[in-house]
Amino acid sequence: MAGTDDAVAAEDDALYVLTAVLLTPAKFPSVLGDDYPEACAALGLAPLAAGYGLVLGQDGAGARWTVVVDDVSLVAVAIASWDCGMEYDLSPDERTVAAALPGWPLAVAVAAPNVPAPHDPEPEEADQRPLSPPQSDTWGPAQRRLGADEIALQWAAWREQIDDADFLTDGAEDEAAQEGGGAGPGSGKGPTADGHGDADADADADADAAQAPLTGVRRVLAEARAYVNAPPPLGRVRSSFASGEARTLRADGPGWSMVARTDDIAFVLLDEEPGEVLPVGRGPELPSLLDALDKMAVRPT
Repeated sequence: MAGTDDAVAAEDDALYVLTAVLLTPAKFPSVLGDDYPEACAALGLAPLAAGYGLVLGQDGAGARWTVVVDDVSLVAVAIASWDCGMEYDLSPDERTVAAALPGWPLAVAVAAPNVPAPHDPEPEEADQRPLSPPQSDTWGPAQRRLGADEIALQWAAWREQIDDADFLTDGAEDEAAQEGGGAGPGSGKGPTADGHGDADADADADADAAQAPLTGVRRVLAEARAYVNAPPPLGRVRSSFASGEARTLRADGPGWSMVARTDDIAFVLLDEEPGEVLPVGRGPELPSLLDALDKMAVRPT
């Protein structure tokens, strides 16, 4: 986190820096899109190969602004310093500023001292609708991608909820069939029988309830396999560091997100399954799929 006395530009137009994020092919705010070009388009930016840094802060009147800079290295060093608990004065040169966008695309929990509370700029100050973070009380592509972000960040906590004994291990079809034991709040498709009524009817209802996510997971695995032969837009498959010799894989597509470790299982989230986290067992075919995706994935430099 930046010191709140840091500022960008001249004193009269100062931006008090609160935080910053990278917008590159290998690392970008997933709320903005399923891939790097889509994330850039959400901000009206050209998808430069080197990417951008997004500096989030407030002006002297307290208004929220997102300053886009093309000095990616400067922003990366600042983020790394803050992550280590070190102070870093993030003050990009005006010549590196590519755009100044009203609002914030992400939720920021802090505010600059001695200025009014964070608020959107007045209409006359901005020539476009202010950016805003996605709502937390609905489910859609942005929330699905944020859910996948959380799983990647807290992999161990999610993984320990899954019992390997629940998984079948005789092929990709069985891998997809395992997703019924969802992990986390609101996950899983538990039985709805209340102890009354026809047992066969209850069983049929349970089978119907499980069919939709089963079909969805099979679609995700098929589309992920297709990425190996026909590379998708840049950033749809990303590989990052994990413990040991493993890598953490993130893949996204139309209506779905997948998080996996190359030495372990995968988790799938679907637009059509609000709040569900669907584990995919390792089996004989998932390892080769993950290895192939890791070979073609974008990696941080």
